Amino acid sequence: MPSTDRFKIEASDRRNLRRLLAMSWKHAPGCVKVLTLQLVILALGIYGLVLGGIGIDTIHHALNPVMPAARWPFGYNPFGIVQEPLHQVLCIAVFLLGVAALKGYLSYWYAVLLAELVEHDIVVELRTQVYDKLQRLSFRFFDANATGSLINRVTGDSRAVVTFVNGVLIQGLVILMTLAVFLAYMFTLSIPLTLACLATTPLLWLVTYRFTVKVRPLYGENRELVDTLISRYSESIQGIQVVKGFGAEGKVREEFVRVNARIRDQQGEIFQRVSRYNPTVGFLTQVNLGVLLLYGGWLVNHGGFPLGAGLVVFVGLLLQFAGQVAAFASIANTAQQSIIAARRVFEVLDTPVEIQDRSDAKNVGRLTGAITFEDVWFEYKPGEPVLQGVSFDIKPGECVAILGQTGSGKSALLSLIPRFFDPARGRVTMDGYNIAELGLDDLRRNVGLVFQESFLFSNTIAANIRFGHPDATDAQMVRAAQIAAADGFIRELPEGYETLLGESGLNL
Repeated sequence: MPSTDRFKIEASDRRNLRRLLAMSWKHAPGCVKVLTLQLVILALGIYGLVLGGIGIDTIHHALNPVMPAARWPFGYNPFGIVQEPLHQVLCIAVFLLGVAALKGYLSYWYAVLLAELVEHDIVVELRTQVYDKLQRLSFRFFDANATGSLINRVTGDSRAVVTFVNGVLIQGLVILMTLAVFLAYMFTLSIPLTLACLATTPLLWLVTYRFTVKVRPLYGENRELVDTLISRYSESIQGIQVVKGFGAEGKVREEFVRVNARIRDQQGEIFQRVSRYNPTVGFLTQVNLGVLLLYGGWLVNHGGFPLGAGLVVFVGLLLQFAGQVAAFASIANTAQQSIIAARRVFEVLDTPVEIQDRSDAKNVGRLTGAITFEDVWFEYKPGEPVLQGVSFDIKPGECVAILGQTGSGKSALLSLIPRFFDPARGRVTMDGYNIAELGLDDLRRNVGLVFQESFLFSNTIAANIRFGHPDATDAQMVRAAQIAAADGFIRELPEGYETLLGESGLNL
């Protein structure tokens, strides 16, 4: 059984990975542009190393003419007309500064293009998709998911998913290109020395693989703990009156501290694994460097290998090579976080929209309000009916009171009229139309609601009144306020109807 569970998890991760790649493919032109620029920056970096090595060989040859002269790439020395070695070194230094300046300029544009690709395009698009889907899901979905979890999926998880493009896909391709270029250039310098120095690379890959396997479940647990923390925080703020009313500040604080400490301890476990991994990689890198100094030094001493363009450049390439291999651990971490976050985001995007328009939905305009319940059954959970066989008629203009104990189904019954839920059996009609056959917007424009708790948005009073009818005129807005006996105190406010309300109208 455990092995089967692992297979299911891995299969799910593979599906999520394919979806992440498909999402990235939509932005392929931007990714190609960024990768091309990075390839140019990589070439300039290697060329800068080579120039430094050539400068060292030029000085070495001038001090000891027995040593071989500096070897230029492709055999072309752009400063060959300069005879004085010191002047050649000066020219190389100036040219090296120019290469460094160009590399810095292109690195700036690389960062700008990457930020535009990730922040301006992908982040905005994904968050909009998740938020749009949340607006269309039924109350049943929100009843089953904590507010803190949903907030975290729109904000934190969406960003973690998007980092897949930058932190995994682009950076992974950059590292692969870097390793390929470095490896090719190192082979051109010395195949035996390259093989000797990279002998521990398979061990580096093994350590990296074991590290990623160990930390993968820890990241999933971390996201759930953060959900719990956000939920605790959100509930304590929304229920502050209840907390203070019962003098429960200490209890609420202790619960928050406990959850916060659990996240700290869990993250500490991740950090411990990272702290053990990095020194291991560093040690293997130093082993490679030791092999280079021993074997490479012997080659230089016997005149078969240049000091600057050979050994010094090789040191720089080897250190960067080891750094790129080690960076795969960071990419693996980001990939794990992205896949776990993707699983949570895709759960929202893949949730079926329970209440939606039918393909043949009717828009009938203004209705008179004749409501009929015909043998209506309703259940929040399968097999646990809240309403059973409810039937009645309400004529237009008729006032009907529905009484019952708490939990008897009064709110559930009323929620069926604007189709916040659909009945399990039976049907609800309005003016003879089955409301399931009407367009949702058309139906709900015919239903007026007064909720048990009034919710006010952080906007002007006028915008709150117009929320259900954005096109209402000023006269209609004022008339609505007069009917609600609110016009008098609204006009006494400093900005009147344009007064900006705080969260939930706390400044009223």
